[in-house]
Amino acid sequence: MKRISLWMLTLIMILMVVLPSTGHAAITASTHINLDGQELALPASGQVETVDGTVMVPLRVIVEQLGYKVSWSNKAQTATIKKDKTTLQLVAGSHVATVDNKLIDLPEAPLLQNGTTLVPLRFISENTGTTVKWDNTVKTVFLTTPKKIEPSVPDKTPDTTTPADTTNASALQAISFSDSRLTVTLNGTASPKYSALTNPNRIVLDLPKTAFSDSFLNGKVMNLGNVGKVDVAGDPDVAGIRYSLFSNAPSTVRVVMDLNNAQKYKVINNNKGVVIVELDGAIKPASTINNGTGTTTNNGNTQVSGNPNTSTDPVITNPDGSTSPASDPNNDPNTTPTDTPSTAVPVTPGSGPGKDGKKLVVIDAGHGGKDSGAISLTGRYEKNFTLPVVLKIQALLEQEPNIDFVLTRSDDSYPTLPDRVKIANDLNADVFVSIHGNSTDSAVSPSGTEMYYSRTSSLSLAQIVHKHVVAALGLSDRGIHQKSLHVTRETKMPAILIEAGYLSSPKDEALMYTDAFQEQLAEAVVAGIKEYLGVE
Repeated sequence: MKRISLWMLTLIMILMVVLPSTGHAAITASTHINLDGQELALPASGQVETVDGTVMVPLRVIVEQLGYKVSWSNKAQTATIKKDKTTLQLVAGSHVATVDNKLIDLPEAPLLQNGTTLVPLRFISENTGTTVKWDNTVKTVFLTTPKKIEPSVPDKTPDTTTPADTTNASALQAISFSDSRLTVTLNGTASPKYSALTNPNRIVLDLPKTAFSDSFLNGKVMNLGNVGKVDVAGDPDVAGIRYSLFSNAPSTVRVVMDLNNAQKYKVINNNKGVVIVELDGAIKPASTINNGTGTTTNNGNTQVSGNPNTSTDPVITNPDGSTSPASDPNNDPNTTPTDTPSTAVPVTPGSGPGKDGKKLVVIDAGHGGKDSGAISLTGRYEKNFTLPVVLKIQALLEQEPNIDFVLTRSDDSYPTLPDRVKIANDLNADVFVSIHGNSTDSAVSPSGTEMYYSRTSSLSLAQIVHKHVVAALGLSDRGIHQKSLHVTRETKMPAILIEAGYLSSPKDEALMYTDAFQEQLAEAVVAGIKEYLGVE
């Protein structure tokens, strides 16, 4: 018995020496980090570790290889990482990091190990654009930096040898796809060139004198290198949509719709910054167009339909009624096209917004993309409250036959305030409604719903919508206020901004991120809009 007890005591002592302290464990002494095929030399004082399941890696070794500069404040116990306009800050022992002045939650706090700062690998990956893969067989963390991949359109090699000439170029603000319609929104006019090609089937849309806006790129994490994709999951006719800065002289954005089968199509240019490619399966009356998030009445001059089964050259109907050839992407005189372009047949332009008796509403989801808005008590972003509400409003407005609508954003992008105003003004909308969540730095946060307007012509809209919202949400009625806000001041139609509740209030925040609250708010907004517009 004494021998067994002695043996057990010895075993326990061995385990205490061998095993790391609670919560920390070195993955293995032979763990490697490989960046773009090159193994990084790890300092003896800072090996890869796991802390409660989170992989922790030496900060300086990785980020300096990615081109970042690292500085350490011993007094503040803070690491600052900078590259171009990006600044990251991590504090030893803190579960909150700062990325360009925005607070980011960390799965584990950075820790100091013999003078080396270890940080969560996932944080490095998500904030530097690198992808991560763990190969257990060779005990190696593989990091891969993003590479610029041009869309595989064999028509012409993109001109990327010189910087893009964006002089007088229109800025592309959004690309979206819904109901078999591709919608491109610009802050100016465009003269699209397009063709349907075969082997494989695809529609190619070129937008000369067009460049990506900063807000578009900032809102699309995937758009490193000005290349990206549009989600078309589940669409029976479209296999994928991709876009890139195809040419630098002149600056030209190319959008390619990869098709599962040949499709008839039409191109609609309303000459106010909206270009649409509509497939035959989704063709609706010529008086309406879809911006990818709703339906608006066409106010433009150019509409084109295509038939991929014929071989005559595409044509565009000009504003004066004449026709002219549409440009083929196979425009290199030194090459012979192997794909057959489609036919484009003129279609009668539709009426302007509201001329068919419909009302046009612009719905704005506050903040988005790089602009998180206010941060709630539990660390949730205002932008993640406003967008779901607006998408619920969208679903309700789609059921209203007498209302057309446009969303200023339908994803996590950031249209600037002037962008949002321009969309509404250019479309000559009847109503503009912006959705927000409120916040305050006061020790005791108020609770309740507030309504804002700028011009007296908007007061009636504010009163009607506020009445519906307060009744639906059941929060304190904090009144209707006149205030000079950009989106309500610069828009030319009745415009309001709704502060649905306070993200800084425990009571309000607990409700605001629930589907029930958001549905009630959406229903109230739509009811108020309908009452104001006199729509049954």
